[in-house]
Amino acid sequence: MYKPIKYVEKGLTYVARGAWTVFDALNSIKPNESFTPKWSDKPLLKSWEKVKPPLGWPRETDSLCPVCVREARKEILEGKRDYRVLLTEKVGEIKATILEKDGKIMMVKDCPIHGHFEDVMSIDPAFFRHLEESYPGSDIRAHNDEKLHNHGSSTIKYGRGSVLTIDLTNRCNMMCDPCFMDANQVGFVHELSWDEIKTLLDNAISIKPRRQMSVQFSGGEPTLSPYFLDAIRYARKVGYNSVQAATNGIEFAKSPEFAKAAAEAGLRYAYLQFDGIGNAANSHRLVGNLFDVKLRAIENLWRAGVDIVPVTTIVNGVNNEQVGRIIRFALDNPKKISFLSFQPVSFTGRDEEITDERRHAQRYTLSHLAHDVKNQTGLGEPVRDWFPISFMGTFTDWADLVHGPTAEWGQLNCGCHPNCGVGMAVMVDKETKEAVPVTAFLKGEQLAKDIARVNDAARGRTLSVIGMALALMKNYDPFKAPTHFKLTDLLKKFDKTFGATKGARQGKYGKVEGDRTEADIEKRRSDRWNFLFIAGMWFQDLFNYDFRRTERCIIPYATQEGEISFCAYNTGIGWRQIIEKMHMTATLTKWYEEHGRHEIFAGNKKVALDSTAHSLELDPEAVAKGRQTDLDEKGIAKNAREEKLRARKAQLENQKMAEMYRQLVLKEPKPQVVTGLQIQGLKKKTDGETVAH
Repeated sequence: MYKPIKYVEKGLTYVARGAWTVFDALNSIKPNESFTPKWSDKPLLKSWEKVKPPLGWPRETDSLCPVCVREARKEILEGKRDYRVLLTEKVGEIKATILEKDGKIMMVKDCPIHGHFEDVMSIDPAFFRHLEESYPGSDIRAHNDEKLHNHGSSTIKYGRGSVLTIDLTNRCNMMCDPCFMDANQVGFVHELSWDEIKTLLDNAISIKPRRQMSVQFSGGEPTLSPYFLDAIRYARKVGYNSVQAATNGIEFAKSPEFAKAAAEAGLRYAYLQFDGIGNAANSHRLVGNLFDVKLRAIENLWRAGVDIVPVTTIVNGVNNEQVGRIIRFALDNPKKISFLSFQPVSFTGRDEEITDERRHAQRYTLSHLAHDVKNQTGLGEPVRDWFPISFMGTFTDWADLVHGPTAEWGQLNCGCHPNCGVGMAVMVDKETKEAVPVTAFLKGEQLAKDIARVNDAARGRTLSVIGMALALMKNYDPFKAPTHFKLTDLLKKFDKTFGATKGARQGKYGKVEGDRTEADIEKRRSDRWNFLFIAGMWFQDLFNYDFRRTERCIIPYATQEGEISFCAYNTGIGWRQIIEKMHMTATLTKWYEEHGRHEIFAGNKKVALDSTAHSLELDPEAVAKGRQTDLDEKGIAKNAREEKLRARKAQLENQKMAEMYRQLVLKEPKPQVVTGLQIQGLKKKTDGETVAH
């Protein structure tokens, strides 16, 4: 039996449907023109004005030849070719076709020099179609950006993005496979100075539309930078709404004081490398007690007031069976984990020159993720409950309308390509731990359509808030919501997220700005309902590269040569290697001479922790599980290092077999073995000159 309130709420949904019919009819009469907000030189977009890339299939797009790119990059790095050719020519570019083949969505392409390439885009065409059909379109085209967005075919064209990424250093205290930046392996140090950090942060907020951005300090390991805390403080000072650190957590695990200092500086989120439950699940990182490190880092950061986002690089056959265990970990700890980020492996950096066999075995897509979540947890229907990250753009458009033309910043907008990122929102009761996908009790697609109609009418704050409230109520099913969830909880959640009411703007739910206090943090955490967002971000590599995705990037890198798409920087033509070498701080040898060697945890070395105590709830069975062995059973290498060792072994065996063939079949004599030591060096000429031999 349902609670009586559920029946009352059901009645309210019928009332809301009737009221919406009247409201929508009146609201659609002579809609207002869109205003131009203070944070943009161009007006807000109507839904029909939003630009979309070619979608559906078969379709043609611009891609890259994996071999041509590597060859061109090598020439640039060796000084044989000017890097500015990337601004004027389409280096390594070829056409690609996205099509359906054998029940999968594939990218196929042919290079006239290097032949045929193909790779999987999705194992579920219906899921792929759903994502593309749910895409609302791109944000306001970027402007006032000529100095920062000028990278030839890799130029970002649409929107301001949502998260600015800044690599403080390429140094790292781990040696991971995979690593998309090849940390500690390039032979030099690239580390930003304090002046460079400030310049990059200042430049980013000069671009319009000037949205309320987050900044993520990354690396390498950003906590190794001597300016880590200063960078956090400055970012908060100049107006970044959310300051994040992409970290392995080692420094935070070792020191609660360091975690506290970061929180006091203004760190809001720690994007914590998190590959699975238990030390065995993290063993491929080659740190002996890495899971203990993660638990301690979470404990220290949480107590300091920093929110934690576990970030999992998913490699098929290596740790994909951990998807369900990680989600269960979040559900068991709803007061501490409200966001999960799964990132299917991108074969770049250390993994760029991968064999076809390993690539096909390890490839993991967003469709794999949606199905693994359902199969391993029972949560979510791929076509009902998963949406492109950009789906939220319709709701942030509404928030921009509500906040009005005088707002200093626009709302966070995620207008990336629908193939870039997906998400499923799950409402979790922190007290009972009951979990239900939001779109199981809220008609997501219809709600977005209704809100788009409210946005297009552009009536201002009051009528827009009324429209949103009616749309939420008419699309809500109380009988499918969590047991103790109420309609008022839904309305509060939207208010808390978008700051629609005066109370929300004045800190009713706790402030998130740079001057937030511990009381603000506690206010936000006191909510009974955890809006757990399970995200999948799929970064490109040379085998699935699509320039229609690059130009819509929402997480660009800020560099000394301007802002570059995440994928163009780490993959593509390889702007990272080029820019880091152009602006190299010092050779590795010189750096060590001046600064000494920093500690690196590899070879199963353990991190020394003062304590391993934590308050997190763990599933003992998941913790005790051994590492995944799928690839071992198939005889396929798990990483680049193992692949190289196998190739070397195969080469030696081939050489041995060739020698045996020459001796036994061709009857060639064994080569003479020279005994003793022959030293060739400098020989004096009769006239006193010397000549090298």
